[in-house]
Amino acid sequence: MAEDTSRAIPRSLFAFSVFYGGMVCIAGVLANKQVALGPLAVEAGIFAFLMLVVTSSAVTELFGAATGRRLVLYGFVPLVISSLLTLFILQLPAAAEMDPARLSAYELILSSTPRIWIGGIIAYGISTMLNVWIFDKMKRGEGKLVWLRAAVAGMISQALDTLIFISIAFYGVFPIMELMLGQMLAKVVLSAIAFPPLITLMVALAKKLDAPAA
Repeated sequence: MAEDTSRAIPRSLFAFSVFYGGMVCIAGVLANKQVALGPLAVEAGIFAFLMLVVTSSAVTELFGAATGRRLVLYGFVPLVISSLLTLFILQLPAAAEMDPARLSAYELILSSTPRIWIGGIIAYGISTMLNVWIFDKMKRGEGKLVWLRAAVAGMISQALDTLIFISIAFYGVFPIMELMLGQMLAKVVLSAIAFPPLITLMVALAKKLDAPAA
């Protein structure tokens, strides 16, 4: 019996969706380390978050803004479930055989305040949706000016992401202006430099994945 492919998902969309879900979940874990980018100290989660923006932009370019928005919305599923699962696991008693130092490090890395959880979720949704919208609205013709659309959409959305997240997570806890400016500058610069070639590369990879078998 012939296989029904009328509702088949393109291989590239399937692969990018799996990759996107992984980046959503790992971003919060990576954020526990601060890395030095020249004179700036930034949380390492921005690298995974930048890949979310790259992936959603590539999907928007290939399959349209509606699919790009759905990818962002579906990203809430692994994000929220992994957050709730983490909170659940932290409440379970540790085995008596577990090394106390290892347990302390585990809890230190995975524990977070409700404001940080909420700030991350809100910033993710708003900034990534904005990126898809700008990237799509700037499109003029088939595949035109991908590098420019990627840079502009990425810089604006990442600046907004920093503003939302740091304001919700840390306002009133300590002075946030220096941290906000440093994170914003790092994300804007990385967006301008990395997004155009990475999105172009992902689009090319998608076309290769979706090419008919020889």
